[in-house]
Amino acid sequence: MKVLTGLLALVLLLAGMGVSHAVVRIADDRGGRIGTYVDKYQDLRQSGETVIIDGLCASACTIVLGAIPSDRICVTSHATLGFHAAWDFGSNGRAVTNPEATHMLYSMYPSHVRRWISHRGGLTPRMIFLRGKQLQSMYKPCYLDAQASTNRPSRRALPQAEPLESARGQLLH
Repeated sequence: MKVLTGLLALVLLLAGMGVSHAVVRIADDRGGRIGTYVDKYQDLRQSGETVIIDGLCASACTIVLGAIPSDRICVTSHATLGFHAAWDFGSNGRAVTNPEATHMLYSMYPSHVRRWISHRGGLTPRMIFLRGKQLQSMYKPCYLDAQASTNRPSRRALPQAEPLESARGQLLH
């Protein structure tokens, strides 16, 4: 039994050695194509990197909450999450809510975020913002000043994304 336990511990130790300790910082990201963010966050999930939300993360950017394990996300006092319904361009060129894409987007969020959204009327064309103490009660805080003075991790901002084309060839946001 001790051999099996030791072997398991060794496997876990070796598996943990490949995990990256890099940090990805999200700030001033207004969102874009849903599919672009889904792909980007799947890659980020597999990388093992930690995500710091340190400013605006709106629209499709908020998919990070469902794609990355919550223990690898932290928020600063500047973090603000913006949520709204997904939309396409209608025949007249105006934004039209896409119920299917909105449902898909909503289902990607963790249950505590879905509850917060539901208590505010759900995902609608109107943007709702999660920030401050409410956000910090859901995700661990980041201490960038303390971290920067003791250990400067590699920080790379996520690139801005483009709007997503739906199966109908229209844009989703």
